[in-house]
Amino acid sequence: MSYVIGIDGGGTKTEVVIADLELTELHRFSAGAINLNGKSEAGVQQSFQDIASQMISRNMDWADCKYAAIGAAGISNPLVKAQLEKFVREMGYTGPLTIVGDQVTALYGAHRAGKGSSGVILIAGTGSICFGKSKSGSMHRVGGFGYLLDDEGSGYSIGRDILSAVLQASDGRAEPTIFQQLVFEKLQLSTIQEIVGFVYAPSTSKGDIAAIAPLLSAALDAHDHAALKIADKSAASLVELVIPIMNQFGAEEGAPIAFAGSVLLKNNRIQKAVVEQLLMHYPQILCYPAKQDAAFGAVLLAAEQLNINQG
Repeated sequence: MSYVIGIDGGGTKTEVVIADLELTELHRFSAGAINLNGKSEAGVQQSFQDIASQMISRNMDWADCKYAAIGAAGISNPLVKAQLEKFVREMGYTGPLTIVGDQVTALYGAHRAGKGSSGVILIAGTGSICFGKSKSGSMHRVGGFGYLLDDEGSGYSIGRDILSAVLQASDGRAEPTIFQQLVFEKLQLSTIQEIVGFVYAPSTSKGDIAAIAPLLSAALDAHDHAALKIADKSAASLVELVIPIMNQFGAEEGAPIAFAGSVLLKNNRIQKAVVEQLLMHYPQILCYPAKQDAAFGAVLLAAEQLNINQG
């Protein structure tokens, strides 16, 4: 059976989707991360070998693959892109291949739209980024420059702000907050010094900080003043990501905005605030959760390259 394959290289894992030429999903499975910015070449190579092994276990022959598309971080670096292609070829695949940034495949999946359509995706997970495509095919990106320089409104920034609220309340710079109790319970710590040690420990990752962000929902339920401030700040930062793209081409084309990432999909206050603020700027704007994930978006990108009707 002829098929296409879509691969989404996330920060901690890789999602693989195999679909037939009518875009019916046949198989879906996960493998290790393929992000060369955060994993060794040997580790990424092993992830691709795992993909190949799982293909074999499902009796999928590379000769039947008509197109492969990969969305991955860091491919603006030509060396990264070349290395990923090398690993793909080592799996035994010799057919046509497209490797793009993971924001591109996220956009394709979010709107499930093909050529001649415009759309925007706003992603707020561990990091944050906004990405859009015009009807003519031009693309524009805002944000997504990593937690040291950017990622405002993201899970990481929320987690960082929660920790800051705890520190400032503890030393008298701010009023007491329920985060003081919630953070100590979450991290199973008992002193401010231990929190500082946790944050600066070499073993603590940006994902560990972002994992604190879900505490915001419980604090909002308690009408905590620090939580309200953080939620409003996050929403405003995410709206700031959208406006440059909409001003460039989205507003004129009526481009819809898809939401992705846990911050936007799981925090009702932030999602509502973002929608309300966007409607103030663009009264006719349509916002909705992403229709498909980035792995299926890679399948749609492969289908577009083959001129398959995405119906």
